Amino acid sequence: MGMMGKLKEAQKKVEETKKRLDTVLVDEKSSDGLLQVTLTANRKIKNLSIDDALLEDKEQLEDYLVTVLNKAIERATAIHEAELAAAAKEGMPNLPF
Repeated sequence: MGMMGKLKEAQKKVEETKKRLDTVLVDEKSSDGLLQVTLTANRKIKNLSIDDALLEDKEQLEDYLVTVLNKAIERATAIHEAELAAAAKEGMPNLPF
């Protein structure tokens, strides 16, 4: 297979991986379990669960959201990058990634 064929194959693998990452879910919750978020590995929010206790204090809820969402995004990004790098490397094994 020529270089263009390998490139197309690598691109196809990356696209397939991106689609599959829509089905990989990342759950993150606060240490006390009052807030939970679920993201796909493509960093799309699928679910958000907020305990009623957090609804009484807007500032506390905002702090929880920032903390938990950032942790979930970091985990989803790590999975996303690792999976895409693996797919690209599989399609083009001689390129350094």
